[in-house]
Amino acid sequence: MDPSVAQAYRALNEAQNAIRRADTLDQALQEGLRVLMRGCDAQAAVIWYGDGSDSGDGRVHPYFWIGAPDLTSCSHALGVDVVGRVVLTQESERYLTFAEANDPATVCDFRGVDVTSMFCVPFSGGDAIRGCIQFVNKADGTRFTIEETDVCEMMAMVAGMAVEDNERLQPSWHHGETIMEIRGVTREFTNGDVVTRVLKGVNLDVFEGEFLVLLGESGCGKSTLLNILGGMDHPTSGSFKFCGEEFAQASQARLTDYRRDNIGFIFQSYNLMPNLNARQNLELIASLVPNPMNADEALEIVNLGERKENYPSQMSGGQQQRVSIARALVKRPSIIMADEPTAALDYTTSIEVLEVMEKIVSEGTTMIMVTHNEEICRMADRVVRMRNGQVYEVTVNRRKAHATDLVW
Repeated sequence: MDPSVAQAYRALNEAQNAIRRADTLDQALQEGLRVLMRGCDAQAAVIWYGDGSDSGDGRVHPYFWIGAPDLTSCSHALGVDVVGRVVLTQESERYLTFAEANDPATVCDFRGVDVTSMFCVPFSGGDAIRGCIQFVNKADGTRFTIEETDVCEMMAMVAGMAVEDNERLQPSWHHGETIMEIRGVTREFTNGDVVTRVLKGVNLDVFEGEFLVLLGESGCGKSTLLNILGGMDHPTSGSFKFCGEEFAQASQARLTDYRRDNIGFIFQSYNLMPNLNARQNLELIASLVPNPMNADEALEIVNLGERKENYPSQMSGGQQQRVSIARALVKRPSIIMADEPTAALDYTTSIEVLEVMEKIVSEGTTMIMVTHNEEICRMADRVVRMRNGQVYEVTVNRRKAHATDLVW
C-alpha cells in the first residue's frame, strides 16, 4: 500500500476512535477534524454547517475551524461557490492544483489566504441537517492526493452518522455588530540584540455583546493580545480598529481616553487600593468618567452591598474579585477585559465569580477573557485558541453552559 494511503487510513481510524471517546457531538466533530487535519497535513480545515430549520437563514455558517483566518462572520448561500454547492448537492468537489483551486467558478472566499489546493466533502444527518468539511492547502506546500480526499470523504460519512445517531446541532449563533477588527497584528520585544516575537500576525474580530475566551498555554501571546485590545500596549505592526477607528499607533493620550471611555479591566491579582474600602475603590474610578454607575448599585450587582464599608484585607479572595468586577462595571464600559480572573481562587469561589460575569454578559456587555482553564470555555460564545503567537483554532459554541454547570 502507498505510504500516503496507509497514513490517511490510520488517520481515519484515529478519528473514529476520537468520535467514540467524545462525550458530546461537538467534541466528536472537533476531535475528528483535528485528527483528519493532521492526517492529511492540511494548513487549514473548516466544518461548515446549515441547520436546515425553518428558523434558519438558509445559509451555511462556520462551526469549527483550525488554522484559518477568523471566519465567524462568513456565510455561504446554498449553491454558491464550492461550499454552498457541496452543501446543496451533497457531492464532493476537489481542486487539487493551483489552477483549479483559483478558477473563478470554484473559488471560495477564504479571507485573503492564497488557496493552492483545496477539497470539500459533504456530511449530512437526520432532520435535514447538512454541512461540509473543507480542507485548504497542504502545510508542506504540496497538493492533496486523491487518496487523502477519499479518506476524508469517508470520515465525513462517519460525522454524518454521529449527527444522526446522537443529537441535533444547535442553530447558528447570530453575533452582534463588529466592534473590534484585528488584522496582521504582531508584537515584538527587544532586549539588547535579542528580539522576541510574541504575536506573529493575528487576525480576529470581536462582536458586540459576545463572551469571547482567549485560550492557550503560557507564552502563547493571549495576554499580550488582551493588552493591545485594552489599549495598554501598541502592536509592532498591523491594524487594530475599534468601532472603525484605527488605534494601532495611537498616542498615549488617545489610548488613555480609549481605556477610560470604553474598557473595564478585571485582573488576576484584584489590584484594589488597600487603604480604601469597597465603595471608595469604586468611587475613585467613578470620579474619572462622565457618566458612572452609582458605586452602591455596582456593589449590589455583584452581591456585595453589605460589604461596601469593608477594606480589602477584611474580605476573601472571591469577594475582592467581585469588588474588582464592580469597579469595572462602575464605568459603564462597552467591553470588559478579564485576565485570568479565577486563577487565584478555589473552585467554589471561582463559580461564584463566574456567575456574576455570566450575568453581566447576559445584560449586553461584551467580555473578553484570557484563561488556561478549558472548562470555562463552555460558557463562551466563541473560543479562540492561541498557539505560538497566532490564532490556531476558533470554536463557535452553540451550546453554552452556565457557570454552575462547570466542573474541574
